[in-house]
Amino acid sequence: MDSRIFKERSSVNEAREKFLGEISSLERTDIVAINEGVGRVLATSILAPRNVPHYRRSAMDGYAVRSTDILGASPTNPVMLLIQDEVNEGICCPMNTGAYVPDAADAVLMEEDTICIGDMIEVRAQVHPGKNIGDIGEDVRQNEIIFYKGHLLRPCDIAVLASLGIREIKVYSRALVAIIPTGNDLILLESSREVPPPGKTLDINSLMIGLYASQWGALPRYCAIVPEDRELIRKAISENIDADFIVISGGTSVGEKDYVPEVVASMGRKLVHGVGLSPGKPTALGIIGDVPVLCMPGYPAAGLVALFAFGKPAIRKKGNIPQIPDITVKARLTGKINSREGYVSYARVILEGNTARPLMTAGAGILSSIAKSNGFVIIPENVEGYEEGNEVDVVLIE
Repeated sequence: MDSRIFKERSSVNEAREKFLGEISSLERTDIVAINEGVGRVLATSILAPRNVPHYRRSAMDGYAVRSTDILGASPTNPVMLLIQDEVNEGICCPMNTGAYVPDAADAVLMEEDTICIGDMIEVRAQVHPGKNIGDIGEDVRQNEIIFYKGHLLRPCDIAVLASLGIREIKVYSRALVAIIPTGNDLILLESSREVPPPGKTLDINSLMIGLYASQWGALPRYCAIVPEDRELIRKAISENIDADFIVISGGTSVGEKDYVPEVVASMGRKLVHGVGLSPGKPTALGIIGDVPVLCMPGYPAAGLVALFAFGKPAIRKKGNIPQIPDITVKARLTGKINSREGYVSYARVILEGNTARPLMTAGAGILSSIAKSNGFVIIPENVEGYEEGNEVDVVLIE
């Protein structure tokens, strides 16, 4: 049955491009305080309302001076200056880094180039005009574009906004992701503290999907477990069609009660069912109205791979979040990795220094193998595995 159902199996790249091509980014926006802005995406460019700094400031600890007063000063030809609170001919003023430089001064002399003698200093170096002074607008010029629309805000960006006196920003709304678990064998995670009876499984997928959705910049909506029934699945989707993205866990394979792909097709369009992904072959992708739907396998490891391959880029596109390349490191394999030709395989490995120890390439239901690993070695569909000693790219899971 599997070969019949999936005889038109899509490649991972084809499936991803087709799916992302159907997704439109959100236009909704929010006004948020800057301290809530980390990880949000600007919905408009920001112009600097003022200069930073807005005054001339000292770049060193030392003394504000007139450069002409110490022209030619050296260890063998020192110049004496009086220390006071104002700068004038023959008079200097003490400076701390970042302090306001008096208008009469045109340079700051480093403290290391002086010897303090009572209320005077012996100057042992000359400075040129502007030396060790940060000019007005040195960091940011008024009306300069600080960040462009679409910029993903980091903590250091928030600090820049704060320095400009900006307290609120306009950002794109977070995508709302509805998470619908399906299966007659599932038990609510919150309702059972005991070991489930044989044949029953805790719904851990919803929690996993929701946590990753949050990490990727979305807002998760957790839905009730839906039994393996066409009309109940249809009802659950209909009740969540107001979401920006729907993830359905389970019911995607080729069993008699795997109804999810056909229900999605009846309500909208099924783009893909069956992907050259290992684990994760039964993944289905669809669109209902303008809401993208990821139907991922119920086996946790397979579901997570499908979530990384399709959910992550889809959530980011929906939420206007820049597609950030995966973090990869080079490592040498301590064992052989087998893969299946025609499938993109996600092999789990443990990084140990500059080596990668293969943990598992099969076992779609064994989530602990991912928790124990540091990352994936993603094997292309046209490669039949890697030999021990090969240098590979390891994609870090976190």
